[in-house]
This record gives sequence, structure tokens and C-alpha cells, in this order.
Amino acid sequence: MGKDEVVTRLFLQYLQVEKNYSQYTIEYYHGDLLDFRLFMSEQSITEFEQVEYSDVRLFLTKLFNQKLSRKSVARKISSLRSFYKFLLREKLASQNPFAGVSIPKVDKRLPNFFYEEELAILFQACDISDPIGQRNRAILELLYATGIRVSECCSIHLQDIDMELSTLLVHGKGRKDRYVPFGNFAEVALERYITEGRKAIMQQNKQSHDVLLVNFRGGPLTTRGLRTVLNKIVEQSSLNSKIHPHKLRHSFATHLLNNGADMRTVQELLGHENLSSTQIYTHVTKDYLKKTYMEHHPRA
Repeated sequence: MGKDEVVTRLFLQYLQVEKNYSQYTIEYYHGDLLDFRLFMSEQSITEFEQVEYSDVRLFLTKLFNQKLSRKSVARKISSLRSFYKFLLREKLASQNPFAGVSIPKVDKRLPNFFYEEELAILFQACDISDPIGQRNRAILELLYATGIRVSECCSIHLQDIDMELSTLLVHGKGRKDRYVPFGNFAEVALERYITEGRKAIMQQNKQSHDVLLVNFRGGPLTTRGLRTVLNKIVEQSSLNSKIHPHKLRHSFATHLLNNGADMRTVQELLGHENLSSTQIYTHVTKDYLKKTYMEHHPRA
């Protein structure tokens, strides 16, 4: 194993252990590093420490020539800047050649969300007489009731759920824990899944662990597995729209704001470090209010 491979592995371990990033995020970082190492090879650069600012500019030119989106370029710059910060911290490099590179501004897309009628169709697509259907309903109810991320959802353990207080202990990004309440629909779905569906799956496969969400073999459900589950739910429903886990998170935030919740509360529930991350939802709610006004005001 070469020096660069060892350094890359150390960085990925740092992201997992110290930064507590999800496997999904770590894979993105790894891919960005592999792309940069390929570029280094093309330029006959043998070590990360040999990279200079002029090399970085050449790398950026290559990215833009590949017609990558500004979002993709910005992510790669951010990944590599973080990587070199790590190298400086570990005294494996003497400079950060990405420090002076400006990240291209990314157009903020308005978050997609489900209307309440669409969510009702999704919930009905789950067959709650079946253990897997009970699990699927619990996933939907939990994601919509709490607005948690996929990685947070897959890391829930049974002891993190307080049925008496209807609250969930969420292990967020950067090891930042928060408590999020959930409502009656989620409580009923969770209770049914834990006492019936999950119990049946675990017994059938002779499994024993305390992770809440399990696959059909009784093992912990991965983030990739959860995405597959959501896609299957959409296929079973009459909806034509696509689903991704963040769409339920967006729906959670949008519906709260539409119904009068204040921004700071939504920020805390979502686990956003900065209010600016939450403020994008105000654009959605304004559009929703305007649409409602135009549809219902007599002189619109």
C-alpha cells in the first residue's frame, strides 16, 4: 500500500470516527479523492504534499471542461480543502493549496415536498398486516413525523425511543444529539412494528440486537436499503412522483412552517447548525401561500 493510500485511509477513518459522517457522505469524499489522485497521476505528481496552487487551478479547469455542474465542482473543492486541513493537522503537509480557491456559487434549488394528499397515498401503500409492511409504515411515519436524516433514522436504537413522552433521541451530524417529538400516528406505527413486525422478523431469522429498523433477514437496515424501501413504496402506490428520503424531511419542515411554526423551532428540530440552512423553506411557504391566495381569494 502506497503512502497516498495510507493517508487517504486515515482521512476516511477520521471522517467516520471523529466527524461521525454517514457512510454515504464518506463515499463521496472517497470518490473526490480518487478523482484528484488520478489527476495527480496525469500530471506526474507523486505525493499530496507536492501539489501547488497552480496545479489546483489546472484541476479546476479540467473539472469545468468535463462540464460538471457548479454544485459538483463546489463539493469536490470542499472535500479536498477539508482533506488538506486534515493533512496540516496531522503534519502530513506544509500547505493547503485549496485554501485560496473560491467555491463557485451554487443556485439554491427550492426543496421538493409532498402535499398532504400525496403522503396519505404513500401511507396507504403499506400493507400493515405484513411484518415488512409494518416496518415500511413505521419508516414513513417516523421520517415525516420527525424530519430526521436517513443516516439518523438508520442509527436509531430501541432505547432511543421514549413512548411515554413521545420523543426520540437523535444522534445527529458531528455527534450532536437532539430530542425530537413525534405524534400519535408515528407512535401507533412504531408500537405496532416493534411489538409485532420487528419481533416476527427477528425471531424468524434468529437475530438479537437493538437497532430499530431491520431488513428482511433481521439485520440492521442500511441507508442504501432504506432508499430502496422508499422506492418500492412509491412503486406500490399510485404516485408518479419520485421519492428520496430528504423529500420527507422537506415535507416535515414545509408543513410545519405552513401551519405557523417559527423558524427557530424548525431549525432545532431539523438539527441545522445555522438558521440560513432552514431559511430556504421560507421560499417554499411563500409560494404555497401565493398559490392558496390565487386559488381562493375572490378578487385574486
